[in-house]
Amino acid sequence: MADEVNLQIALARPYLPATNTPQIAYLLLEIMPNQTMAQVRMPVNVCFVLDRSGSMKGDKIDRVRRATMQALDLLDGQDIVSVVIFDHRSDILIPATPVVNRREIQERISRLRDAGGTKIAPAIEKGLREINNGHAEAIRRMVLLTDGQTENESDCLHRADDAGKQHVPITALGVGKDWNEDLLIDMANRSGGTADYINTPDKIVDYFQNTVQRAQATAVRNTSATLRLVQGVTPRAVWQVIPLINNLGYQPISDRDVTVPLGELETGSGRTLLIELVVDPRPNGQYRIGQAEITYDIPVLQRQQQKVRTDIMLTFTSDADLANQVNPPVMNIVEKVSAFKLQTRALQDIQAGDIGSATQKLQSAVTRLLSQGEAELAQTMQQEIANLEQTGQISSEGQKTMKFGTRKTVRLSDLDLPEELRNKT
Repeated sequence: MADEVNLQIALARPYLPATNTPQIAYLLLEIMPNQTMAQVRMPVNVCFVLDRSGSMKGDKIDRVRRATMQALDLLDGQDIVSVVIFDHRSDILIPATPVVNRREIQERISRLRDAGGTKIAPAIEKGLREINNGHAEAIRRMVLLTDGQTENESDCLHRADDAGKQHVPITALGVGKDWNEDLLIDMANRSGGTADYINTPDKIVDYFQNTVQRAQATAVRNTSATLRLVQGVTPRAVWQVIPLINNLGYQPISDRDVTVPLGELETGSGRTLLIELVVDPRPNGQYRIGQAEITYDIPVLQRQQQKVRTDIMLTFTSDADLANQVNPPVMNIVEKVSAFKLQTRALQDIQAGDIGSATQKLQSAVTRLLSQGEAELAQTMQQEIANLEQTGQISSEGQKTMKFGTRKTVRLSDLDLPEELRNKT
């Protein structure tokens, strides 16, 4: 049995009431490389694709130079780095090269200057070519940073599709307020990466370093989760909640079997999924309702298609006291996903011109966020409700804060479940 990855499960409600109607059951799956994997370090192949358009002038471009040079301090001779810069044109500032002469590479980055407009797609294409010139077995990453609207957004999405096919997750970062967050989120999702909002240039350094450090913490690859469910149990949704809230959907294998590709796992954070199941009525008793299986590779250890699995057990009861028991940490995560759903639907209502419905959904999201201790995010959302009521619009900064903030409300500390609540199924 494979032991490099740990799989643990917890139910939001350890007991379901024995009723005559179908019910929703929430199942939390924690998929975490064990601590021995922290000693495994694979080479990293990272390409920085950097906006140097005229709007980056001043503090932004200065922080980009500093951030890229400091990120290089985390790399060594086994790692590969490349840098592509773009305005309305794109150029390869540093072709793919091992990080051996770090000072020379940093000196070239220090000469980066602002100029021109914004055209992202050709720069991504060049970046992918440089990454493909590096070590094929390395952990591959592209860091894209921009502060403006780009030409030919459809081309950007096609290049993000290319990145996904080549197993190059894009960390898509927008700085300032004049950029299309929906485009960056879509590009990140298509490539298997992440997107984020940098509201002040002084945070660019942390984001670049975090991306490199997360790549260095990755050794488990080609991960997938499979649920094999019994008759009368149907999957309704699969949500990723760590590292970011995201609706993963699922791919049906058969009527009751589904699989979700997860890609790479990072030591120290892994992936956590929240599964929504519809469960048909059953008499009192404990039932095996399915099995969860994780499949993964560890190329550096020459291990392929390793598997870890666990049964999913569920108890039905007529005891009202037992049926009212909840697992508070898991229920809290359910509420955070609900807040994310509400703000997402509210923004869709705004685009459709239904301000009243959007306001109601945002207010419900505020209530949930406050109950979870997310006071700062709730305050931003409350201010945007006021903007909606007064002007029928929300601010660009507020929209970005809501979209990205609600995706990051689940933290590793939320998973510190009491031992008696783990695998109590």
